[in-house]
Amino acid sequence: MDTPRFGVPERLAQRMTMAEQHEYLRARLSRRRVLRRGAATAGTVAGAGLLGGAACAADTKPAPAAGPRAGAATVDGALVAPFGRHLAFGADPRTQMRISWQVPFAVRKPYVRIGTSPLELTRKVEAEVRHLHTPSLSDKLPAVDQFYLHAAVDDLRPGVTYYYGVGHADRDPAEPRHFASVGTFRTAPDRPGKFVFTAFGDQGVSYDALANDQLILGQNPSFHLHAGDLCYADTTGHGKKSDLYDARVWDSFLAQTDSVAASVPWMVTTGNHDMEAWYSPDGYGGQLARWSLPGNGPDPRKAPGVYAFVYGNVGVVALDANDVSYEMPANKGYTGGAQTRWLDRELEQLRKRPGIDFLVVFFHHCAYSTTSAHASDGGVRDAWVPLFDKHQVDLVINGHNHVYERTDALRGGKVARRVPVEGSADAVRDGIVYVTAGGAGAKLYEFPVPDSYEGHVKDLDEVKTYHWTKDGEKNRDSADWSRVRYTGFSFLAVEVEPGPRPRLTVTALAESGERVDRFEVTRPRRQ
Repeated sequence: MDTPRFGVPERLAQRMTMAEQHEYLRARLSRRRVLRRGAATAGTVAGAGLLGGAACAADTKPAPAAGPRAGAATVDGALVAPFGRHLAFGADPRTQMRISWQVPFAVRKPYVRIGTSPLELTRKVEAEVRHLHTPSLSDKLPAVDQFYLHAAVDDLRPGVTYYYGVGHADRDPAEPRHFASVGTFRTAPDRPGKFVFTAFGDQGVSYDALANDQLILGQNPSFHLHAGDLCYADTTGHGKKSDLYDARVWDSFLAQTDSVAASVPWMVTTGNHDMEAWYSPDGYGGQLARWSLPGNGPDPRKAPGVYAFVYGNVGVVALDANDVSYEMPANKGYTGGAQTRWLDRELEQLRKRPGIDFLVVFFHHCAYSTTSAHASDGGVRDAWVPLFDKHQVDLVINGHNHVYERTDALRGGKVARRVPVEGSADAVRDGIVYVTAGGAGAKLYEFPVPDSYEGHVKDLDEVKTYHWTKDGEKNRDSADWSRVRYTGFSFLAVEVEPGPRPRLTVTALAESGERVDRFEVTRPRRQ
């Protein structure tokens, strides 16, 4: 018997695009069935109606968007505690912050209080409610209603530490009893200075994911880059019999992440596990409900994980590799080439912008990796690597493969300079270093050859591997560019130093705190 994937039979899901899966689910789950499960706003992100609606009791169905259902039980708003806070920059990190959180029930008039002292949260910013309904798409899973709240805070001052509290009618975060829940963030400076940012991909909900979060917090980063596959509510990401989508995993993930993301802007992009077919034809309706990102990409409603921002002397670009992946083509070509055209323009503009030394690009599927699981994606190589070379990108960060791996400096896919542990590279002179930082907490993968990392170096002339081709096949490769390999949970910490000879010091740290790798990326001395 053909086991359903979110209600989509496996034999169909394996060859369906995200849009086709979305259409199948919507047709199969009739309006009558959805209404019977209490979802008058099924699959939509609703806002205005919930601002005036009553909170629903845990054992009742949610109220329609127009207002509370007659006779519905309610929960006192004073008893509804926010959770899952996560920050993100707006388009200008010097003056804009996006504050997001979650509540277990609908609430009235949510807002953020903010100020430069924890005792003077005098500014009040209204929040938008995004209601996400997930029907019971499997006999094993219940219907779920989630309420995500987002406040866009603009007109901030550069380089200032702000205090904030999230609340709603009947729960004022400025009250002394809620003082412990007040968070902080710091805006980007208006001139370059020394700072640290961190990065990883493929996190999920686990002890190891939580441990990595706490190590990241200890680095005191100015922001964190998450290269996709955030929580694994979708367990396999490409149509297996075991692939059951459980929306409740997001609640656990955001609660786990709160300890870091409530103070460190958590800049995410989209992995294959983050495409969720029920919500929208491209699978990104869930992401749009849960995250508020800079929104300055080619189409922020269609490609929310595509954007750019500048922090100090670093330009950062986030991409959605689902658009170009040969390995997992469910969303291949969904932007019609708009993302790649935008990337070319954006890198050109950032490279010309005064004060920017380094360009860092992050996305999910790997341009260069040698694991036995996913290896390298030829779609990424064909679409984007020539643009990275053209605009002299300094560092590329990927996830997808659940390990740490790092290349030599590459130009046109070929080794231009060998970069051992403690080595250095200059993108102008030597080429680009590609880092796979997929050891954030999900189950680890394996390499076909021994690990080689700081203190345990086992250099090889080549690694037998493969890359995915346009027809979805594995093409065998012999890689001479795999310089550092580590099978373990880990993350990146990147120290940025401006000056006459600007420098990125890139360190990979294991879950134990042990240093796995360290190298430098430099730029030519300024004249």
